[in-house]
Amino acid sequence: MRYRRIIKKYKRHAVLCVLLCILSVFSGCANLDRRKPVSKTDFVLDTVATIAIYACSGKEDEETLLNEAFDEIRRYERLFSAEIKDSDISRLNEAGGKETKVSPETMELIKLSLKYSELSNGAFDITIRPVSKLWDFKGGNKPPKDNEIREALSHVGYRNISLNEEECTVTLSDPKSELDPGGIAKGYIADRIKKFLLDRGVTSAIINLGGNVVLIGSKPDGNDFNVGIEKPFSDGEMLKSLKLSDLSVVTSGNYERYFYYEDRLYHHILDTATGYPVESDMDSVTVVSGYSADGDALSTTLFCLGKEKGKEFLEKGDFGELKVFYTDSGTVTEFY
Repeated sequence: MRYRRIIKKYKRHAVLCVLLCILSVFSGCANLDRRKPVSKTDFVLDTVATIAIYACSGKEDEETLLNEAFDEIRRYERLFSAEIKDSDISRLNEAGGKETKVSPETMELIKLSLKYSELSNGAFDITIRPVSKLWDFKGGNKPPKDNEIREALSHVGYRNISLNEEECTVTLSDPKSELDPGGIAKGYIADRIKKFLLDRGVTSAIINLGGNVVLIGSKPDGNDFNVGIEKPFSDGEMLKSLKLSDLSVVTSGNYERYFYYEDRLYHHILDTATGYPVESDMDSVTVVSGYSADGDALSTTLFCLGKEKGKEFLEKGDFGELKVFYTDSGTVTEFY
């Protein structure tokens, strides 16, 4: 019963819903005659995640691959989570400014975060944790005090991060700075799980890490998968269905985690300049890209920048092939 309650609680938080309306599909690996995908759902990364394998030419059976894939997700969670005491990120946050050894994966994640921090001039900033940990969007119903936010903001700044790639160490020049990789970690992990499954012969699959959707190939019949963009503040209503293959789809929105206080909505995407939720002219931004980590960082950045500044940001950058959609007042619009 507890697991069912968790599923129900987080179902509405999944930004995207994969529409698995396939009448006949072939799954590979151990049994080529299976007519439906083999899938597994579990609670990881503080969300409900599902991986569905449709076709595979490898030697391992699908159930084994799924279990190994979720083991990999948990391994990355133990490296990246700021809530796990002995993770790389927690050790760095608690080091008081001392040089800290991290894994190559954590170094790669931080480097990618710094790339988007620099490109967005700090609109995306992995050092937001001094502020983000003041907010409780799970059970809270009251914003932090102004003076608490101002104090925390003084320790936010991606330029506090120094990397020694040769030694694989990270140093925070401000001892009170802390990292929160929540705006990019799920995307990075989804990309790594895609590679993990590809290396083992999976040729058709869907990875859904709580709304970060990554597609491996297409349906076994050669047709595209269907991925829906959800209507904000609805119970899973889809505004638009995208037909896609071998791509990533990520949405950031003001309806994923939020509370109301004195008739005002407070959502979890924080403005790095004010410490308060971003006042955006959109309800959500959806990014279709080749890599989920890019989509994760870009969707957050574009939501923070808003429509006009977001367009300027995209036009100045070199982000490869992208499609970007935003929702506002129950409508969805493609704007890049």
